[in-house]
Amino acid sequence: MELIYVIEDDENIRELIRAALSSYGYQVEAFEAAEPALEQIEKDQPALAIFDLMLPGMDGLEAIEQIRKMPQVSSLPVIVLTARDKEFDKVIGLDRGADDYMTKPFSVLELAARVRSHLRRENARKQPAGSLREGRLLICPETREVFLDDVPIHLTLKEYELLKYLAENKNRVVPREQILNQIWGYEYEGESRTLDMHIRSLRQKLGEDGAEMIKTIRGVGYRFFSQGSEE
Repeated sequence: MELIYVIEDDENIRELIRAALSSYGYQVEAFEAAEPALEQIEKDQPALAIFDLMLPGMDGLEAIEQIRKMPQVSSLPVIVLTARDKEFDKVIGLDRGADDYMTKPFSVLELAARVRSHLRRENARKQPAGSLREGRLLICPETREVFLDDVPIHLTLKEYELLKYLAENKNRVVPREQILNQIWGYEYEGESRTLDMHIRSLRQKLGEDGAEMIKTIRGVGYRFFSQGSEE
């Protein structure tokens, strides 16, 4: 679960952002001032930070400048929130280290979309060699992790191996016997329902996309559809 820092002195806005991002599966740590956030940011190493510009004590821009000097978090994506809507203020904010800028009042849905967009870019930049990305799905063989829209999906070992094998054979019909041999290492007729159970579990964990990603080809096997492919 990716950690996001929210530094906002208005309690109502702070809790609104916390609730919205938590509903997308992110872990949120909220602060009402910059100083306590800076004290633990290198230890926590959040995936992204959202800073209000006008904070008590150290302001948001000064805090961002401090972050850019910290080796462990110098490339941290930062979104600035402010009531100032002049172009000059936005340029100053971006020049001093902010990655994005939103003017109050703002839509929490748009903020969440921007958070996802920045995290996608950052994760792509950090994407380990050998990782497999299929549309919104990212499979990382080195760590055996799977992400959908940059949110981790917790799979069993067999579920992971099954998903990875199907994705490596995207847009191809893979026979049931071939899958059983590859993933379980043996052939058998009567117990092949274990494959169906694992497919069902995978679809559930992939949410509303599961049935679209993994199609049953009746009487043959299964087919993984990559984004943009046609049946």
